[in-house]
Amino acid sequence: MTAVKYRTADVDGLNIFYREAGRADAPALLLLHGFPSASHMFRDLIPLLADRFHIIAPDLPGFGQSEMPERSKFIYTFDNIAGVIDSFTEVIGLKRFSIYVFDYGAPTGFRIATKHPDRITAIISQNGNAYEEGLSEGWSPIRAYWQDPSQANREALRAFLTPESTRWQYTHGVTDETMVSPDGWSLDDFYLARPGADEVQLDLFGDYKSNVALYPTFQKYFRTHKPPFLAVWGKNDPFFLPPGAEAFKRDMPGAVVRFFDTGHFALETHAAEIAAAIGDFFAP
Repeated sequence: MTAVKYRTADVDGLNIFYREAGRADAPALLLLHGFPSASHMFRDLIPLLADRFHIIAPDLPGFGQSEMPERSKFIYTFDNIAGVIDSFTEVIGLKRFSIYVFDYGAPTGFRIATKHPDRITAIISQNGNAYEEGLSEGWSPIRAYWQDPSQANREALRAFLTPESTRWQYTHGVTDETMVSPDGWSLDDFYLARPGADEVQLDLFGDYKSNVALYPTFQKYFRTHKPPFLAVWGKNDPFFLPPGAEAFKRDMPGAVVRFFDTGHFALETHAAEIAAAIGDFFAP
């Protein structure tokens, strides 16, 4: 049952694309991707986990193969994205599930977890941050936009949307760049080049401050509910630092933290190792 199926769900009038694999009666695992990617970032991981999980990996609205409505019809905030994915889980019939969160997928998944703590059976965070100490100096240009949302500060963030920047995000901190397939960043560049995609991403850069504002709420959820928690972290990530991974233990002393000698997109080089860590984590 490791074959991957490619489906689309209608979520309140939005077409949300998703990948599905594994037996429908297996424990459910929701995979949530990050910027500037889509569910294709899990292409190597899904076959390694599909023998033991029912895997669902959607593209967030505005990303990948999911619909990207005009900004006049859909306000691109993390609250709205999380709302769509929350409704998506209900549309496809997910009742209780674990979440695997990465980058933008973390504030999306953590919002769902705080809203429905009874539905979340475990959390795996791959460079998905929830602590101030996890934010590097690389966030400085984006923080400047939070503090002063001027057009000049918005335009400065376009540097994050170039093909050179995307490739750098994939290869920075990787010990052997020949292990990183160009397919991932090339597909991301294709999606970023669509008309209007740049403004969507700039909107989300600006709204990321809402995620930082919710860190205390996420942390309270961790302390109160203490979900089984595994952090699998590319330790050379230029955006989300190792102290952010270690910080989960402060609120969940039982959290397991594993570091890998790679960068932001850790699955590009360490999918097998991360799958093994997940297998160990869920072993009876």
